[in-house]
Amino acid sequence: MRIRRRSRSHPVPLTTFSPPLPLSPLDLLILLPIFAAVAIACGLPARPAALVAAVANVGLVIGLLLMFQAHQTTPQFAASRIVLQSPHIAYAVGLDGMSLVLVILTAIVTLCAVGIAPPAGVSEKVWYSSTLLIAAGALGAFLATDLFFLYAFHEMALIPTFLMIGMYGHGGRENRLHAAWKITIYLGVGSLVLLAGLAWLVLSASPAGGITFDIATLTAGAQQLDDKLQASIFLILLIGFGILVSLFPFHSWAAPAYAAAPTPTAMMHAGVLKKFGLYGLLRIALPMLPSGAASLWIQNLLLWLLLGNILIIGLVTIAQKGLDHVLGHSSVMHMGYIFLGLACGNSIGYNGALLLMFAHGISIALLFALAGHLRAETGTLEMSRYGGLAKRAPLFGLLFGLAAMASLGLPGFANFSAEIMVFLGGFKGSAGHIGPVQLTTILALWGVVISAVYMLRAYKTVFMGPQGELPLTDPPSLTLGQKLPLFLLTTTLLVIGFCPQLLLHYAQPVLDLLPRH
Repeated sequence: MRIRRRSRSHPVPLTTFSPPLPLSPLDLLILLPIFAAVAIACGLPARPAALVAAVANVGLVIGLLLMFQAHQTTPQFAASRIVLQSPHIAYAVGLDGMSLVLVILTAIVTLCAVGIAPPAGVSEKVWYSSTLLIAAGALGAFLATDLFFLYAFHEMALIPTFLMIGMYGHGGRENRLHAAWKITIYLGVGSLVLLAGLAWLVLSASPAGGITFDIATLTAGAQQLDDKLQASIFLILLIGFGILVSLFPFHSWAAPAYAAAPTPTAMMHAGVLKKFGLYGLLRIALPMLPSGAASLWIQNLLLWLLLGNILIIGLVTIAQKGLDHVLGHSSVMHMGYIFLGLACGNSIGYNGALLLMFAHGISIALLFALAGHLRAETGTLEMSRYGGLAKRAPLFGLLFGLAAMASLGLPGFANFSAEIMVFLGGFKGSAGHIGPVQLTTILALWGVVISAVYMLRAYKTVFMGPQGELPLTDPPSLTLGQKLPLFLLTTTLLVIGFCPQLLLHYAQPVLDLLPRH
């Protein structure tokens, strides 16, 4: 298959700083949550420290956004410190338009997640420090320009995720341990598969002078690999990243884990950390292995798998009886649309995929936050026990309704703008010809109908109709501190929904460099 290659900037040479100080803004962005977590472990009041760190990171991101040069495609605010000379490993960070979108997502969701107070009997130190460490790992992975640290930061973020589910998960001891072990085994296997693929890529694409983990250097070297080798490495990376993203049929860990996870952990993993696998495909697999990505059998395999996410998991979601399981399965289903954007192989599809990563992260974090408040007030998320909640808690019902409408792609929300771009990308350049991508896009459109069925059914069961059997003498109420994060997430969905170019303005120059087929 013929591939149109985009012109690329020359790799950015590694630079070192001696002495290592002062820290760059990107170093501070990663280290602030880590320092706050350590300070909390040493006795600093947990909630104030976590909030200060989260607010400071939002301020840093705003500052970086104001100084960011949208037309530039090479990493900005870059810094590098050599760790090993042979193989060449460096703690190297940089910010481009694509990583900027995900850094903004991480900062927003982290600020909202640390606003969730722990239930009685839960250690505040573990609760808040775990959320901060997940955020630090995600930020490090999105900012790293060295493949070794990109992988290492993601693995660091998984550890507090496992611990939080196992220690403070919902559904009783047996359920939370089962969910913790399941996610540990699945993501552990996915990480090992990914490690094998990355090692193969590094050994194959490193220059003759020695092994390097620098992403820019590897991108230049990988272009010289033959098509068959590129396809083989791409398949391993697709499986490894796919397991981390819950690509069908490697998805069964996600919904039980999110249903069992404490609210901040579910918000951070489903909203932020899960995007690492998709980011890895955009950052590593597609630009380094363009011929492999365009291989006909790879394309067809990906199309079949993403349809499994959209159609099969969508139908499974309709059958769920608990609100937490509906949200967990819905998150898995919507990954299929993002994979479809990647499979389009054009600028519109790539832009839609990145925008949907952001929109889904915000909307699923909002839904899990609301579900967490509901569970904290009532002790259950079994939908059949509710009913008529909107009449007794109108603000709560309004916010959940807005989040539900965003999730199913109602116009005016960021999810709608992103999904429209993905669907348009599926038909771009078809010239009236119905090929595999176009047929998959047509079938994927039925997922919108499926989403409307399960989300509207859930909203009707919980918030409309007569009062259910669950005694609610005190309907769910929200304090000002609880309202502000929910308002922030809702406002973000609306603002980006009406003005998606606010984000795509920064990311499009980088996405335009990705290979097209």
